[in-house]
Amino acid sequence: MLHPQQRTKLDDTDDTLFYAYPRLVTHVDAGFIDQLTELYKERLQPRSRILDLMSSWVSHLPDDMEFEHVEGHGLNAAELAKNPRLNHYFVQNLNQTPQLPLADATFDAVLNTVSIQYVQYPEALFTEIHRILKPGGIAIISFSNRMFFQKAIQAWRDGSESSRVELVKHYFVSTPGFSPPEVVVRRSPTPPMLQWLGMGSGDPFYAVIATCQEPQQP
Repeated sequence: MLHPQQRTKLDDTDDTLFYAYPRLVTHVDAGFIDQLTELYKERLQPRSRILDLMSSWVSHLPDDMEFEHVEGHGLNAAELAKNPRLNHYFVQNLNQTPQLPLADATFDAVLNTVSIQYVQYPEALFTEIHRILKPGGIAIISFSNRMFFQKAIQAWRDGSESSRVELVKHYFVSTPGFSPPEVVVRRSPTPPMLQWLGMGSGDPFYAVIATCQEPQQP
C-alpha cells in the first residue's frame, strides 16, 4: 500500500515518548469540531457500540446521543481518563502493534479524528477495523490540514489536501470487504470580520467513510 520511504517520519523515536505528556487541547478549530459532531449526528445510531480510535480527552460525539458502549484508544492514559464519553479505554502504539485487543464483529462504528496521518501501517490497521466492525458497520476517518509535522508519515507530509483524501480512500479500497468510500468535504462559513480582513475560513473538514460489507474471512 505504501513504499517503505512513504512510511517514514522526521521524528522516528517511539511515538509513546512524544505522547507521554497529556495535551488537553483541541487540535482543530471550533468550525471543524461543529462539522464533525454534525456528521456524527447524521451517520451514527443511538444505542450502538463505538470505537474511538486514536482518541484523547474529547470525542466530539453529540451530547444528546446515547450509545451502548464507547471504547477509547490512544497513547496517553491521562487524556483518555478525562474523556467523559468513554466507557472503557486502552493504551496501545498501533505503529508497533496494530492488532486490536477487541473481538470480531463487535462494533457498529469506528471513528478516527485528525490522527490517520500518523499511521505507518494502514493496511494492517484497516484490516483490523474491518475485522471488529459488524456487517453494515461504519468507519469514519476525519482530518484537516493540521498535523504534528515531525510525526506524520512522508506520504502525508509531502501530499496536498486532495492527495490526502485519495490516500485515505485508497486505504479503504485496498482492504477487502469495505464499500466504495464516500468523501465528505465541508467548509465553515467565514465570519464577517474575517471577510472584511480578506481572510478565509477556518480549518478545512474532510471525512472518508465506508461500511463493512463482508464478514472477515477465516
